[in-house]
Amino acid sequence: MSRVALIDDHESVRLGLEAACARDGGETVVFSGSTVASYLEWRAASGAAPADVVVLDLTLGDGTTVTENVTSIVVDGASVVIHSVADRPAAVREALAAGAAGVVSKSSALDDVLDAIRTVASGEALNNVEWASAVDGDRDFADAQLSAREREVLRLYATGLPLKAVAERLGVAYSTAKENISRIRVKYVGVGRPASTKVDLLRRAMEDGIVAADGMPSAR
Repeated sequence: MSRVALIDDHESVRLGLEAACARDGGETVVFSGSTVASYLEWRAASGAAPADVVVLDLTLGDGTTVTENVTSIVVDGASVVIHSVADRPAAVREALAAGAAGVVSKSSALDDVLDAIRTVASGEALNNVEWASAVDGDRDFADAQLSAREREVLRLYATGLPLKAVAERLGVAYSTAKENISRIRVKYVGVGRPASTKVDLLRRAMEDGIVAADGMPSAR
């Protein structure tokens, strides 16, 4: 059962999500509030572990920025799903660059929101229409300037092969493949799109068209 925190300054939205989680039975809402600061204060006061997933409104009324909110939650140890009207692609891209796992529209059915929560809680990459719209056509966001070899290493590694198998497939030493992954991570950090985990690397590879949206190797 996933532990979920809901942060939205619209009470009706939070109450609706709480009811949906209670009905579904697969998620326990451990916190519901209007600011990231109140969530972190609850964490400090209660000694509770970070939520598995924080469902976060893109824009809150306390004057905080998207980057501040997402970064604070991710650093604290939770994954972030942006739950928003998603009509501000630049803000959505900012959230993704700060480490949000994905975005789901407030116009989505509640079951779709719950599916997004479950996907992220399981450690899988969330890829949907809202996510694709946020990065489509924004090559400054999507281009980490990987070399041809780095793209091939990323394609194989992100789609499931262990690094040793990647090295064997490409006919290079394990240390070379490992160095390639390290350089790839550094390049993504350099363009504001950190990829510290294998799931993050898969997400970046999907953003850049290196693998298809379903996580399978791209024909490109």
